[in-house]
Amino acid sequence: MNQAPILFEDNENDQQSSNQEAFAYAEVLVALPFGEAFDYRYSLNLPLQPGSIVQIPFGKRTLYGVVSALKDATQTQPNKIKDVISVVDWCALREQDLAFLTWMSDYTLIPKGRVMKMFLSSPTAFEQEKPLYAYEVSKDFSGSLTDKQRLSVEWFKGKSRAYTSVDIQKGAGVSAAIIKGALDKGALTLVPFSTVLQNPEADFLKMSYSPEQQAVVDSLSKSVTAQKYEAILVDGVTGSGKTEVYFEAIAQGLREGRQSVVLLPEISLTPQWLERFEKRFGAQPVGWHSRMTPAQRRKAWRSIAKGEALVVVGARSALMLPYPNLGLIIVDEEHETSYKQEDGAIYHARDMAVARAYHLDIPIALVSATPSLESYVNASEGKYTLLQLPHRHGGATLPSLEIVDMRFHDKKGSQGTQRFMANKVRSALVEAVSKGEQALLFLNRRGYAPLTLCRGCGERLECPHCTAWLVQHKSIERLQCHHCGFVARRPKTCPKCEEEDSFIACGPGVERIAEEMQALLPEARLLIMASDAFETTRDLVSAIERIQRGEVDVIIGTQMMAKGHHFPKLTLVGVIDADLGLSGGDLRACEKTYQLLQQVAGRCGRAEKKGHVLLQTYYPDHPVLQALVANDKGAFIEQERLMRQTAGMPPYTRLAALICSSQDSQLVEQFVRALGRHAPRIEGVEVLGPAQAPMAILRRYHRWRFLIRAPKNYPLQKYLKSWLATLELPRQIKLQIDIDPISFM
Repeated sequence: MNQAPILFEDNENDQQSSNQEAFAYAEVLVALPFGEAFDYRYSLNLPLQPGSIVQIPFGKRTLYGVVSALKDATQTQPNKIKDVISVVDWCALREQDLAFLTWMSDYTLIPKGRVMKMFLSSPTAFEQEKPLYAYEVSKDFSGSLTDKQRLSVEWFKGKSRAYTSVDIQKGAGVSAAIIKGALDKGALTLVPFSTVLQNPEADFLKMSYSPEQQAVVDSLSKSVTAQKYEAILVDGVTGSGKTEVYFEAIAQGLREGRQSVVLLPEISLTPQWLERFEKRFGAQPVGWHSRMTPAQRRKAWRSIAKGEALVVVGARSALMLPYPNLGLIIVDEEHETSYKQEDGAIYHARDMAVARAYHLDIPIALVSATPSLESYVNASEGKYTLLQLPHRHGGATLPSLEIVDMRFHDKKGSQGTQRFMANKVRSALVEAVSKGEQALLFLNRRGYAPLTLCRGCGERLECPHCTAWLVQHKSIERLQCHHCGFVARRPKTCPKCEEEDSFIACGPGVERIAEEMQALLPEARLLIMASDAFETTRDLVSAIERIQRGEVDVIIGTQMMAKGHHFPKLTLVGVIDADLGLSGGDLRACEKTYQLLQQVAGRCGRAEKKGHVLLQTYYPDHPVLQALVANDKGAFIEQERLMRQTAGMPPYTRLAALICSSQDSQLVEQFVRALGRHAPRIEGVEVLGPAQAPMAILRRYHRWRFLIRAPKNYPLQKYLKSWLATLELPRQIKLQIDIDPISFM
């Protein structure tokens, strides 16, 4: 017979302690991967409520957590209950935040504590702020200084306020030690200093819109004012002014004193975006991304949590912050697969953004020139409001697209060198550069060559830690794995047949295209735009500014050049391999390729001169390429929708993936086969696998996958919980649960 749980209520000593304090209990979610909260005792003198952020002892550590519930009794034994240390009095999560946190955990099957850790992503923000000091010139100083110390003092002439050490170092060109020396001698003095956040001004720059744009502006502004949940899909061709349109929605939020957050798929998109934002609003937004220093994150987190930061822009993690007054969410380039986090806590930021807007009862705008099929279907079913911008702004026209059939391409040049650019592309490049225009050669492959093999025996150089070829990077004379980062020199002899100097590069990367381009136009100014070409964000910004100033003739770029950039002089795009991505088992291969090529084509002809796009392909009749050339997005979307519906694939069904990995290949195989035998047999639910993942080894881990397909409204999470409870997971095995997977590697 089941015995009722024993509840430990406050004992007499608790109720009548020496300081006459009364106590109760709080369920606290800690920022660790636990699914449930832990009970803590707290004094009723503490102003606790659900959502309060508290400091607590946990084992031998002191952590911060969030109160999920308050209660009068606990099942935790009295000798094990611990007390809340303190409560953060300047910020807390709201009831809607807690509801979203719980929903996200239930949907993605990420433990609640891990979701909560995303909200408390800067624990140092709760520590007491250290007072800041700045420097002023001492009025009564009459001593002697070195020449450099005198420079630091003279720099203040004509300035009426205090400045930080960094300001003086930059302005006077002196070191921190020089400034400290002037301070020690009494020439400078320290004064308290506070940094005041400069928020954007809604009407800093008055904008004018076309009638087409104005209709979208009015609709978005009305939704911001209404402050009711509405998911809005803004579908506008490249160059139609989508950014300026949603800027006006942000302005409406500013007028009403509400916070807005803009999600961007990659931080590399932000330099030009920030420049446009500052021009429109007179100040920059608060940023949130992985390249920030701990001090920058701490400052940003505090300003957001206090409601001081009114506009935030960042990567997907910017969604998971404690906004006290959030009134608008914008997901720019909503189709981008980089919104899906596939390491650690697996979730899709776009989908979670829609859910968060729903829980907060606020509008969300999903913006793209090539929206995802899921968003199109939601709009067609009335779940999303569809707003369209079908024309380019300011009289610019969409570029013309032309297919270049590579089946008849002469791959050898006059000197016997291999050519990857067709004659038509080469001629167009020469013409564009001769006119003083800019051209972009697009190839979504970093490095020099994706494969290096022995011409004697066919041995391929592979990563020792991953099921992947090593990519040759000629610029640094290295072979590199783009999955785990392994780096090696190219061997002198083949390890298999021992033939010397037998390795050859197969296929092109951007470096190889640059080499061919340099031979064609030796005087042209070339620039490679790839994620590994820049060490810092500053280097990237500098490169973009060079293009804008017309100091670059030909850009050779990867996917980072496919979106977000506006270069008025760019009139020609040559896509070196339009077929890349069309093959393989990815159900979204055609959609991704269409989106990528449409986006890269949209980089040209954005000003007075019309753009031209050349697509090199070995499959000129492929439906994706034909839809692009015909500029018939509707026909492509309808064809893709019917294909998914017929195949029983999302968005018409549900998918989930289980990925098991271990450094012990035998152990993980035995486990997944046993797990497969325990899969519940439910009508309508199909379990595919176990099977080795296409990327069978990644960072030394052997990987196996299950794919589960179910009807659209089936409670897939409940099925997975029931199934996974049948076996205990060995400690040597990692299990990842991917709800709504978009990658099948």
